[in-house]
Amino acid sequence: MSTEGSAVDTLTIEEAAAELERLAKEIAHHDALYHGRDRPEISDADYDALKRRNDALEVRFPELIREDSPSRRVGAAPSVTFSPVVHARPMLSLDNTFSQEDVQDFVASVYRFLGRLPDQSIAFTAEPKIDGLSMSIRYENGRLVTAATRGDGTTGENVTANIRTIAEIPNELPKGVPAVVEIRGEVYMAKSDFLALNRQMEAEGKQTYVNPRNTAAGSLRQLDAKVTASRKLKFFAYAWGEISEMPADTQFGMVQTFKDWGFPVNPLMKRLNSVADILAHYDEIGLERPDLDYDIDGVVYKVDSLELQARLGFRSRSPRWATAHKFPAEQAFTEVEKIEIQVGRTGALTPVARLKPITVGGVVVTNATLHNEDYIKGIGNSGERIRPEDHDIREGDTVIVQRAGDVIPQILDVVMEKRLADARSYEFPKTCPVCGSHAVREVNEKTGKMDSVRRCTGGFICRAQATEHLKHFVSRNAFDIEGLGSKQIDFFFEHEDASLQIRTAPEIFTLEKRQQQSLTKLENIDGFGKVSVGKLYTAINERRSIALHRFIYALGIRHVGETTAKLLARSYGTYEAFATAMKEAAPLSGDAWNDLNAIEGIGEVVARAMVEFYKEPRNVEVITRLLEEVTPQQAEQPVTTGSPVAGKTVVFTGSLEKFTRDEAKARAESLGAKVAGSVSKKTDIVVAGPGAGSKLDKARELGVQTMDEDEWLALISG
Repeated sequence: MSTEGSAVDTLTIEEAAAELERLAKEIAHHDALYHGRDRPEISDADYDALKRRNDALEVRFPELIREDSPSRRVGAAPSVTFSPVVHARPMLSLDNTFSQEDVQDFVASVYRFLGRLPDQSIAFTAEPKIDGLSMSIRYENGRLVTAATRGDGTTGENVTANIRTIAEIPNELPKGVPAVVEIRGEVYMAKSDFLALNRQMEAEGKQTYVNPRNTAAGSLRQLDAKVTASRKLKFFAYAWGEISEMPADTQFGMVQTFKDWGFPVNPLMKRLNSVADILAHYDEIGLERPDLDYDIDGVVYKVDSLELQARLGFRSRSPRWATAHKFPAEQAFTEVEKIEIQVGRTGALTPVARLKPITVGGVVVTNATLHNEDYIKGIGNSGERIRPEDHDIREGDTVIVQRAGDVIPQILDVVMEKRLADARSYEFPKTCPVCGSHAVREVNEKTGKMDSVRRCTGGFICRAQATEHLKHFVSRNAFDIEGLGSKQIDFFFEHEDASLQIRTAPEIFTLEKRQQQSLTKLENIDGFGKVSVGKLYTAINERRSIALHRFIYALGIRHVGETTAKLLARSYGTYEAFATAMKEAAPLSGDAWNDLNAIEGIGEVVARAMVEFYKEPRNVEVITRLLEEVTPQQAEQPVTTGSPVAGKTVVFTGSLEKFTRDEAKARAESLGAKVAGSVSKKTDIVVAGPGAGSKLDKARELGVQTMDEDEWLALISG
């Protein structure tokens, strides 16, 4: 259950892990709607609020960062309607800032990373953030050859034919341009053209469109390029991908070059040095926003020097040298028609408000997550009041909802003047609405604090938990079995015929064999058919051999996301070694337990969850049967050609003088090393700067190789 109503620094590690799991799923759902289907459920402001909450949790609890974390993802998987295009250079998204303090922190972080004083010597560009569809357009020898959407950041959709219909995008570039040029920017629809299109649709008796951004995205994904041509799409260029020869050495210079080549660029772009000037330009653009003929949702700041951009480098999904300063959220009023309880894979009971449909910032919203029973009452996780005492959320209440992105909105407060006379306080259920088992709030043994999450105790007898576990097992980042989605899982789980039942993971892989011996054939059931059944069996059989980290992630161990699963796979190498270590670590002491806790990103809470999972006989029995059907592969260790530290675990300690800690970590990881925060028997190298203390002592005690900064630089440079 979510704990979003509480301050991050008041959360326990268990609460943080539970909330990160919820956020990962919720944001992925909305990414798919926004990037893949152009049909968001909520607003930009709500989406940004979820991403911001996720980022804050990851900063506070870095050991809980998940492989499926939104901070590691860009966009959504490309549609199968168009052929895929692999980007020569990934199309990453930007981190967001929301306040003057955030912008000051961003600028300070640039100076800090580079080890420089904040003396206003670094220039930044500032330009409007266009609310459109990201596009990468590739030219070879001056001719347009391909155009692709962002997709998931690595692979996009080939929309070349449709891009050629946009008059503002040249099909040929002037003579003398580099042999290979990838121009990146935003495709959008002007507000005036959008309004004209809706007037036309209304006159023809057709359904009108919701907003310019979704209309532009849908227009660009038309199978008939003539439809795209009729929609009057436009384009702003502001970045680049692969380019064989750089025509300028600054961000501003590159954009001006694009203008010289015939691309439209935004006239509001400026080059500035001080935070005060940057914020003043943000305010100026905000004032102009209503009069612009295109939608914007913020201002983008980038370090101007390309040499400094290269030094700053990238995080997993975003550059360190750029950020988007978003405009404030939009708010609206609506009614809570009903409060419903959803039960998740871990048994968490999550309340959801079903809202009277309302349009907020051009997006229709119909529901809102209420996080937990304390949030409904207006109480935070530490008992602090987050709304006035009588402002609990009730069915029938008129509430203020805030738009924070294309995601489920946040309920800020209740409009007490409109509360119905017979409105009753919501009574949170003490039993599971699915299976009837007791639902309890656990107490943290260490802190004595009650968990904000109420969980069903039914375990595998609870249909919701069992089906959600199966859905997790077959999900994209786990076994990824095509044709076995949510509806199919529900069908197989509920079916009365034993030859068609799937209630535990191993039964997925025995389905075909059971069907061969049954008179009730799946292919004769409505919704299937011989071809689709054959494809389903093929998809299942293709997963009988699976990557170790996917296998571990698919088990559904609490707190173990994709990031943690990859760490475990890399650390133990084989499933046999992993399972043995979990069983040997069961006493919560000894070498196996200590080695598990020493893995960077694995804290005591996560380690305990894995050990407890393997102490449960029912879990072990299911895994034993599963291993009769599937084979986890040995983990592949990272290979970096010519790198002397590829696959090694490195710890930096002391005050580094030759480089900042962030630069040292980024450089080591780029060479295939894993950077750990503590020293253990599995540490390969400890790099010690002046003032190194206990970590250096422990390295010497364990016989781990130690070196100073000069020796480290000599090693990685050789």
